[in-house]
Amino acid sequence: MWAVLPGEVALAVCLVAGVRIPGAVLLGAEALVVGVLALEAYVMWPLYAARRRAGETRREAGLSAVRAVVPVAVRRLLVHEFRALHSLGLWVLRRRHRIPEGARPFAYTEPQTGIMWTFVFVSVVETVVLALVIPWPLVHAILLVVDVYGIVIILALQAACVTRPHLVEADGSLRLRYGALFDLRAPASVIASARVDRRFPGGGLVRVDEDGTLDLAVGSQTTVTVELTEPVDFVRPLGRRGSARTLRFHADDPRAVVAALVTPSLAPQLAPPLTPERTAPSSTPDPPA
Repeated sequence: MWAVLPGEVALAVCLVAGVRIPGAVLLGAEALVVGVLALEAYVMWPLYAARRRAGETRREAGLSAVRAVVPVAVRRLLVHEFRALHSLGLWVLRRRHRIPEGARPFAYTEPQTGIMWTFVFVSVVETVVLALVIPWPLVHAILLVVDVYGIVIILALQAACVTRPHLVEADGSLRLRYGALFDLRAPASVIASARVDRRFPGGGLVRVDEDGTLDLAVGSQTTVTVELTEPVDFVRPLGRRGSARTLRFHADDPRAVVAALVTPSLAPQLAPPLTPERTAPSSTPDPPA
């Protein structure tokens, strides 16, 4: 499937560009596409039928069949791409993605904004240069489509980060996000302390130490550290699962994030309010109640 579909796209680009393609080639390409789709249907139908017999709805059975056939990393990348393009539309409309009532959003894109715009500028220059240098219409058309789509994806990645900020919700819970790639929720009941703490961890976007410390770095830096009373689970960008007891992440205004976390909850019955005193262990702990 992943070998045939790009070929189909390239063939469509050739037709749009006015390239004359023999009828036999077109017929063979379409037959190959139909054959691959038929093979996918042949493989997925028994899985779908088995889930239907197990009592699942059509939608649930279809999703189960897709999960069984398509690798989780591929599914997550595709979903991320669609969500990023959706975020680009939200960005144009100056809207943000699903911020509950009473939640306080906190941006985290400042360290990467300059880099993203540099990527966009370089991609535009590359597109123009290749359009002037490459003399072959077919190659020019294919590279033009690839370059323009690459520019759109870079903008969509930045838009996803802008429209999906970190959140401190009305009940004091924390939601950490990085665009459509990462989403972690920490209930207010497990947040023990929060402090401004600038660090420059190595590694990629999501890094977990052996002691359960999660680094969600933007521009290779984190500015807030949150200690938890118990681990919380999360899903990595490509589908692997993990857990963390200490959260280190970047926020453009880390002091505001910490202030929002140590402010008494609007729903105190759900969790005891987090106060500055809770950021350090007591020297004389009280006996158990």
